[in-house]
Amino acid sequence: MGLFSSRELNSLEQLLVDQLQDLYDAEHRLTEALPKMAESADSPQLAQAFREHLQETERQIERLERVFEIIGQSPKRKTCEAMKGLVAEGSEVMALKGSPDVRDAALIAAAQRVEHYEMAGYGCVRTYARQLGYTEAEELLQATLDEEGATDHRLTSLAESIINPQAQAADQR
Repeated sequence: MGLFSSRELNSLEQLLVDQLQDLYDAEHRLTEALPKMAESADSPQLAQAFREHLQETERQIERLERVFEIIGQSPKRKTCEAMKGLVAEGSEVMALKGSPDVRDAALIAAAQRVEHYEMAGYGCVRTYARQLGYTEAEELLQATLDEEGATDHRLTSLAESIINPQAQAADQR
């Protein structure tokens, strides 16, 4: 279908619901991908980061369910084509042969693409919720946005301090 579930949008409220459904599906897809990414990671620190983000993602799903409740909607998934693509790219990385250190660097790149997609989505719905006067929903969405940003920073730190130097050393072996 694409980013929007309908061919016509007539209200910011409708847009908010549509985008929440997209994010709800995206988070569910991520809960399926993260255990595989953790298992594929060679670095214990990277595997742990993926496992911790899985727990966080499960809490984010619960938070989205609360947001749906606040705005008077039932939680519903709308296929998130973007996350399907990002997860597929991550699967390609996991299937790569070669240096485990370089593959870990590629896993971080794939994971950060996911985080940036989520940050964009949560930033938008948080702003829509604010505009529509859903203060509690705005706060919940901001909490998730903050967590996604923190995960991105953690992945950057892990890449710069451990994973990328090991991948570079693999080049010189």
